[in-house]
Amino acid sequence: MIRVNEIRYVGYAVTDLAAEQNYYQEKWGLDLVPSDDGMVRFKAAGHDEYHVVRLRQADENRIDVIALAAASRADVDALCGQVRAAGAKVVSEPAELATPGGGYGFRFFTPDGMLLEISSDVARGNARAIGRWEGVPVKISHIVLHSPDHTALVRFFTDVLGFKVSDWLGDFMCFLRCNSAHHRIAILPGPPCLNHVAYDMTGVDGMMAGINRLKQKQVDIRWGPGRHTAGDNTFSYFVTPCGFVTEYTAELEEVDFDAHQATVYAPAPKVMDQWGIGIGGPQTMPHAAANPGLFVAVEG
Repeated sequence: MIRVNEIRYVGYAVTDLAAEQNYYQEKWGLDLVPSDDGMVRFKAAGHDEYHVVRLRQADENRIDVIALAAASRADVDALCGQVRAAGAKVVSEPAELATPGGGYGFRFFTPDGMLLEISSDVARGNARAIGRWEGVPVKISHIVLHSPDHTALVRFFTDVLGFKVSDWLGDFMCFLRCNSAHHRIAILPGPPCLNHVAYDMTGVDGMMAGINRLKQKQVDIRWGPGRHTAGDNTFSYFVTPCGFVTEYTAELEEVDFDAHQATVYAPAPKVMDQWGIGIGGPQTMPHAAANPGLFVAVEG
């Protein structure tokens, strides 16, 4: 089955562009990408993805688009056919992209109304080795979504976009892979919206150095540091000025894409945090609410 093979970027609409730009550039550790279309873009220094965050000023805070990658133009075309055959609404047909970085792609709504883009042949940016103690993100690690019918959305990602189930936490959280990373997408019950975006750090030391930098810049940790069970990755969660959750993570499990067998982890006191030493918890995260403008496409 033709499949998505990576995450590219997340596009946000925010009510305070200056504050959100300051967070990603001066605090979170991303690099500004020059652009002249009125939007603000950032890349992660450790990877050659053209950009990983796109911001625009708006009257409400929302997720505009989540962009995923495919291996080729032929795969983009095939994935569009799979999306259309599944009954999802295609917003823009496969075509040359006018957004910075270019490429070839299309956009569509998930069954919940979130706008996704799948593209290939996007220009690559510069990448450099990130030092052990730099504490800046290497790249996007994974994205977690809520869905009012999370099992149906899991089927959409597996049957239509080619993901595979890596693990379940009980019957309420599913971890999905599209390459050798244990998960690139995870899905939880709830109103259709983003839960958080996680960024890979160089390791536990890199994550802790990032936590320290954010602390020095008066950004409080909401939950962590800790280590999850599914994926065995470390974590620490923070909230942007406009209320979006960002995560530093490290040591996410690598698996065989074809052969890995899913485990169902029973909910237990330490299943969400094997260390059990961090502050906060899931209850400290912003309350999940439906993404404004579901089934409404935006440009850029």
